[in-house]
Amino acid sequence: MDKLPKIALPILVAIVAVIILISKSAITINSGEAGVLYRTFDDGVVTDEPPLGEGFHVVAPWNRVFIYEVRQQEIYEKMNVLSSNGLDIKLEASAWFQPQFENLGKLHQEKSEMYKERILLPAIRSAARSVVGRYTPEQLYSSKRDAIQQEIFDETKSIVADQYIQLNQILVRDVTLPSTIKDAIERKLKQEQESLEYEFRLVTAQKEAQKQIIEAQGKADANRILSESLNDKILQDKGIEATVKLSESPNSKVIVIGSGDSGLPIILGNQ
Repeated sequence: MDKLPKIALPILVAIVAVIILISKSAITINSGEAGVLYRTFDDGVVTDEPPLGEGFHVVAPWNRVFIYEVRQQEIYEKMNVLSSNGLDIKLEASAWFQPQFENLGKLHQEKSEMYKERILLPAIRSAARSVVGRYTPEQLYSSKRDAIQQEIFDETKSIVADQYIQLNQILVRDVTLPSTIKDAIERKLKQEQESLEYEFRLVTAQKEAQKQIIEAQGKADANRILSESLNDKILQDKGIEATVKLSESPNSKVIVIGSGDSGLPIILGNQ
């Protein structure tokens, strides 16, 4: 019984040591994350092996694991840029990106965990200033928004192509012009819209006038053809036909043959 405490103490120390060792060696990587292994007594950051994936891992307690989010992320940036004529433009943009999983070790070794601040944001700013500098404020405000967004994406992607970053999309959230320039552009656009509307009304009125002229010309041609086709012989034949039909009616009447100016009979009714 006297020796029991002497035996229990080393056992207790060993249990505590094992617990500490396990706690230092066990690494759990959550969903959407990956780990970069750093071997303290070897070559440091492991770049020639795939990163540690999701789940439970056991590593040597003297090594370290750096956790990175590898799912798609978004970074937001506000910046001041200059248009082609030197006016100050406020641009708000965001980028969808993620680190390249297979190159996560190289990203950590060369760029560090601050790769967004050191690489991605400066690339977006540089591309935005380069692209916006090609356009006038009017183009930025109206017709070229989609083109500008695509060009910023293409230039940013070119910059970060060899930086172990996968760029998925650039979104231009807002373009803010100086208030005086914005008001002037809106007035110009309004005037252009009114001019287009006036031209449309003129074209419509011209088409309506042409329609009426065509209809009137058609009626005039029809009357002219009808008049030219009528001669004395046709009129006499039509008059004889009408006289025959009237003579056959049951009403009492007096027919005077050959008494009209045209040689047609004159019909006198019973009144």
